[in-house]
Amino acid sequence: MASILTKDSATPGSPGGPGSQWTFFGHPFGLATLFMTEMWERFSYYGMRALLPLYLVAPGGLNMDAATATAIYSVYLSLVYLLALPGGWFADRVLGPRKTVALAGLIIMLGHLTLALPGTGIFFAGLGLVAIGSGLLKANISTMVGHLYNGPNDPRRDGGFTIFYIGINLGAFAAPLIIGTVGEKVNWHLGFGLAALGMALGLILFLVGRKTLSPQSDTVPTPLTTAERNSTLRKSALWAIVAAVFYGIVVATGHYTLNWLLVPITLLGVIIPVMVLVRIKRDKDLDANEQSKMSAYIWFFVAAAVFWMIYDQGGSTLSIFADSSAENSVFGWEFPVSWYQSVNPVLIMALAPVFAWFWLALNRRGKEPSTIVKFASGLVLVGASFFLFLLPLSIAEGGHKAAALWLVAIYFVQTVGELTLSPVGLSVTTKMAPAKYASQMMGVWFLAVTAGDATTGLLSIAGVGLDGKGVVALEATLAVVAGIAVFMYRGKVKKLMGDVH
Repeated sequence: MASILTKDSATPGSPGGPGSQWTFFGHPFGLATLFMTEMWERFSYYGMRALLPLYLVAPGGLNMDAATATAIYSVYLSLVYLLALPGGWFADRVLGPRKTVALAGLIIMLGHLTLALPGTGIFFAGLGLVAIGSGLLKANISTMVGHLYNGPNDPRRDGGFTIFYIGINLGAFAAPLIIGTVGEKVNWHLGFGLAALGMALGLILFLVGRKTLSPQSDTVPTPLTTAERNSTLRKSALWAIVAAVFYGIVVATGHYTLNWLLVPITLLGVIIPVMVLVRIKRDKDLDANEQSKMSAYIWFFVAAAVFWMIYDQGGSTLSIFADSSAENSVFGWEFPVSWYQSVNPVLIMALAPVFAWFWLALNRRGKEPSTIVKFASGLVLVGASFFLFLLPLSIAEGGHKAAALWLVAIYFVQTVGELTLSPVGLSVTTKMAPAKYASQMMGVWFLAVTAGDATTGLLSIAGVGLDGKGVVALEATLAVVAGIAVFMYRGKVKKLMGDVH
């Protein structure tokens, strides 16, 4: 592999910024800017995410019950992924990707600073700001990585995204170890403040390195016309007034509880993904081949929602269980509960190259599993992780503390499932996207995460104990059955997929 910084004979003005003779691991130097920006943004995001459920249940935090904490955590995650869709629209129609990402970084930083202040009301305002900023950034920074290369056939493109993905996981790995330790062992709000510092560093590096980015990232692809802008502003103002009046009345009459906020968001998290899929499926501009592919895609979408419903409980249900019922120590050395959230990113970095090699080796022998079989395997594995969860739950039922290795084993199985399903889901989304919706389909894939997390939120709001053995077994069975169903109907799904393999 090339050294980190090398000279290149690239033509000045080529993608990556004017005079981009410097490269980053042989890639346009703009990749270094985006790598560092995303690494620090993920540092702030995953650090806050590791602290969030623990802070919500802690006596020194908000002292909530596990069900409420899980509901808030799930609603927050669903909102981040739900807002990725309008985040992409905002860049396409209003500011362009680069300015949108800069704005997103500022909003995220302000959100973390707000979280660092005491007070329940201001805490939820900070959570909302982080969700809005993350939605804006998530939809656009990957697009800017693509802008650095000469189209989809540039041979460096896949490698560039791989390096970028390493930045994501480096930030995600370090965050719980640093932010989690400070938050749990020193002061919760100081931990949230460190997350703000991480985003500030990312934003500074992004602004300093903006000239290394492709000029395409400054372009607004389809800017709003004056009429469209005025219409959008009127509708936004109208809905804002309606919401303000409604919640003003609820508060003034003394009826307001947290569920007045959580329930509408969770319902939207389920309803909007369904509406988007129905709208695309019923679009008369789609030809028969595209309609068939969308029918196949719905199978993948529903299965993915089931997967993420279980997988994302690794940060809520599993974390809260570890806090109350696990022996969080190794050879007598006790570690913060938030450190469990570093297990997944370190396993991703270790196992992703192994999986890439394994699929290529099978492909050379003509034995690589199909997309459908990989997807089914991911579902079965995430179900198996919750069957495994039943064992430490049983140990805790007897009044004992479950060993930390039980939790690590669960995260390991979930990570293997993620590597089997998530990259395949991203790939199949781009391959099966109708031409009319090519730029929107990645946002549609994120809506599967929204639907899964919103379902978890609804269950928690309804008072379902997600750490109960019966519920855990039911969720595990649902995932395994869904995986088996996808496998059994693979012939039908493959036929609907047409020329996509």
